[in-house]
Amino acid sequence: MIEQHTVIYGIGVSTGTANAGVVKVLPAPGVDTNEPASTDPAADGERVRAAMASVAASLKAQAEHASPKARPILEATAQLASDRALAKAVVKKLKQGSGVTRAVHDATEDYAQLLAGLGGYMAERVTDLYDVRDRTICELRGLPKPGVPDITEPAILLADDLAPAETVGLNPELVVGIVTAGGGPTSHTAILAAQLGIPAVVKARGVMDIAEGTHVAIDGGAGEVIVHPTDDEVADLRRRTERREAALAESTGAGVTADGYPVALLANIGTAEDGAAAAARDVEGTGLFRTEFLFLDRESAPSLEEQTETYSRVLEAFGTRRVVVRTLDAGADKPLSFANLGEEENPALGRRGLRLSQAREDLLDTQLDALAAAYEATGRTADLRVMAPMVATVEEATWFADKARGRGLPKVGIMIEIPAAAIASKQLLSVVDFASIGTNDLSQYTMAADRMQGALSDLLSPWQPAVLQMIKATCLGGDATGKPISVCGEAGGDPLLALVLVGLGVSSLSMAVSKVPAVRAALRLHDRATCQQMAAYALDAVTAADAKAAVSALVNPKMRDLL
Repeated sequence: MIEQHTVIYGIGVSTGTANAGVVKVLPAPGVDTNEPASTDPAADGERVRAAMASVAASLKAQAEHASPKARPILEATAQLASDRALAKAVVKKLKQGSGVTRAVHDATEDYAQLLAGLGGYMAERVTDLYDVRDRTICELRGLPKPGVPDITEPAILLADDLAPAETVGLNPELVVGIVTAGGGPTSHTAILAAQLGIPAVVKARGVMDIAEGTHVAIDGGAGEVIVHPTDDEVADLRRRTERREAALAESTGAGVTADGYPVALLANIGTAEDGAAAAARDVEGTGLFRTEFLFLDRESAPSLEEQTETYSRVLEAFGTRRVVVRTLDAGADKPLSFANLGEEENPALGRRGLRLSQAREDLLDTQLDALAAAYEATGRTADLRVMAPMVATVEEATWFADKARGRGLPKVGIMIEIPAAAIASKQLLSVVDFASIGTNDLSQYTMAADRMQGALSDLLSPWQPAVLQMIKATCLGGDATGKPISVCGEAGGDPLLALVLVGLGVSSLSMAVSKVPAVRAALRLHDRATCQQMAAYALDAVTAADAKAAVSALVNPKMRDLL
């Protein structure tokens, strides 16, 4: 256990500071080690289905009273508890001789490994799946459902990870901070903590070694966790919060550097509801509409009419502002029953993204038809841009561009997520209108490091000079063809890294809407020449830490209030 003054660093995902004693979320009870092997798989399978149904009903009931932002997250988790494929996988384990709770545990673990291997949003859902597993096992064992212990006075919550059903019910007056050993910047914990206004830090390795009740201070912007803080450190955190709030209060309007160079600041969205909420904020549009949310947890693909209605709502919400739509980004092993191409040894390197669309051309055709219909229905006044994920070759880019342009869609682009695409960006951009860099996958593929492997998180930093070189190569392709380059990965929402991206040649940044004010404020503190100097220093650095340190040394002192 940590018993002395220590500073632990993670990823800040919800800004603000807090200090209080810690309360720990202990692991769920898990498998019943004394249970016998199943002797009647059919009957035991019915027990499991009944338990899963009970879990789904409980989550749906919780969703009915949740906020508009939390409701779809809880409903999606409830759908996992209703997944027929998962129930069938449990029965298969029962037939192999597992006990009831062991069968649930092992079947869920197999499913979780598939999701983790896919990366992105699907990998983030592993936490939700484990929550379903734990609740089902508790239901089978007749134990209270897992979750956050009763909290009667202000505390900072520590956990390996938090499920949406646990996070959504937190009282911000009592839970004044959240720190998890796992999770990620786009996890449901991060999203809901920001919505609730609770400072939060994720991927803070070692925090579960902090003893219950220990006094801790956190900075949810800097990702800093101070164990046994001094009075001076607590006071400094409080002043930091006050300065940050003052700086952000002045951050309004279009994105622009100190010398007037425009940098469009856009929001990442996943649903029509997200679009409506983001459109009401001070953003210049959406730089990433993740349309796969329409396709998840369904028995069949959404119809042309349903998709048209959804896309129309998003276009109407943003009016003449930019709307960048990414076509279906799914993989062979994602739980899409209507688009299963069979098992693959390594789904992350398999038929995902545009490769799936080429194998199931009907899905892409319907999606593009729906986007064209929505564009027509809204009077062709929207700044609609459509891009394909996981493009690797000129042939793929041309195939997609021909399809999209053939339907009258005004601007066609591609995602740059593969090193091959970054290196060949000039050739790829010669056949499309724009490109957007997905820094999450680009980092994963450049560094050959699984995004869900916590032990490899240092390799996945977008500050890695090799990753920055890939971004620079993409921007050189943009310069050569006169085509704009955007960033829509997590890197775009980091105020410090945003300066480097602009210096490399990126002309727009898309991020979680809550991160826009800090990035806007950072840009207005620096001219473009300084951003270019920062980029040069970062590219010349030997390590990711050296790159960040070199850039930090060049920032305007006021910038420290934003980090």
